Amino acid sequence: MNITRTIGLAVIALVTGVAPALAAGHGPVFGWATPTLGRGGWSLDEAWTLRSGEDDQQQQMLRTMLSFGVTENLQISGSLPMVMTDGRLAPARMMSAMSSDREFEALAAYRFQKRTIGIGGRQESTFYAGATAPLERQRNGTGVGGSIEGGISTGYASRAHYVWVGGSVQHYLERGGDQFGDSRLVTAVYGYRPAVLRTEAGKPDLRFFVEVTAEERGASRTSGVETAAGARTVFVGPTTLLLHKAIGLEAGVLFPAYQRVDSTSVKEHVRVAVNLAYFFWLK
Repeated sequence: MNITRTIGLAVIALVTGVAPALAAGHGPVFGWATPTLGRGGWSLDEAWTLRSGEDDQQQQMLRTMLSFGVTENLQISGSLPMVMTDGRLAPARMMSAMSSDREFEALAAYRFQKRTIGIGGRQESTFYAGATAPLERQRNGTGVGGSIEGGISTGYASRAHYVWVGGSVQHYLERGGDQFGDSRLVTAVYGYRPAVLRTEAGKPDLRFFVEVTAEERGASRTSGVETAAGARTVFVGPTTLLLHKAIGLEAGVLFPAYQRVDSTSVKEHVRVAVNLAYFFWLK
């Protein structure tokens, strides 16, 4: 798939897609946000992601995530890759709430602060904690172990405007003398909901976002010797969210604003993500 076709398909997804509402436990596509599922609520997500770079190198993934709202402010999730292909791209965490690698990930979100601001506005903060278990022994020639991760997001949401900033750290454990470099991720999101789309309950509800992700990936070590210099990247692009009843789809595209990768990896041209979700309750 060439870059023109990739961007074309992504634009179609942005225009025609539908996505879960913020109050239902979903935020923007790539960045950290604060929403959690309601008590007793479930969501089943199927995400397709693409990273495309120089020399026609690509990484594609189809990943399934199941989430449950333990309380109004506590959500737990588990995700697993179903299909994945790799290219010579630097390790990266593409979507904040979902791993981009061949590993099982468990993630808990606790919204520890929430207050009303004005009419229809709220300020919230959510803490994230999780862990991963790899489904492969090596990644990019380096033995890969499990990881632990922690993050936080805070922001403001109203009927018209949405602003979130967040950050996280993912630390990989050693395996057989090898160790993957840590990931440090910072994200920022601004969203707008046009007045014409602020419809009554039960109607399709569309929001537009601009998202920024900045990641620093530490150097990997093989048998205690540094083998890759790591990477620093900044990506920015448009995303969209639209909900209709219990079915949704979110989609977005990111383009590189800054990249520094080691000599064994190629630079990226575009990142694309599309996520289909279904919300339900078990009686």
